Amino acid sequence: MLGIAFAMAGSQGGEGGGNIFLSFLPFILMFVILYFLLIRPQTKKQKEHQKMLSELRKGDRVVTNSGIFGTIVGINEKDNVVVLKIAENVKVEVLRSSIGGRVQE
Repeated sequence: MLGIAFAMAGSQGGEGGGNIFLSFLPFILMFVILYFLLIRPQTKKQKEHQKMLSELRKGDRVVTNSGIFGTIVGINEKDNVVVLKIAENVKVEVLRSSIGGRVQE
């Protein structure tokens, strides 16, 4: 009786090969959809932000992630620090990565 059970299990395993792929198909489709809706746009936005940060120059008007507006008066490439003039005789140092974007005047 035990031999019959093993024989039946072996014969059913060969037929279910296509069913394994079909059972993983929804997970594959979900990953593809998530990639195109979430992952790909986020990496594209991150690359654009890195490009903008690398192109910052003195005199650019920028806004930080915390909402502070200022004009770049100095850049320290070694420490990735940007000196912003936010008011007359008021300068602050911020990390380059904390720059949110350029401001068009």
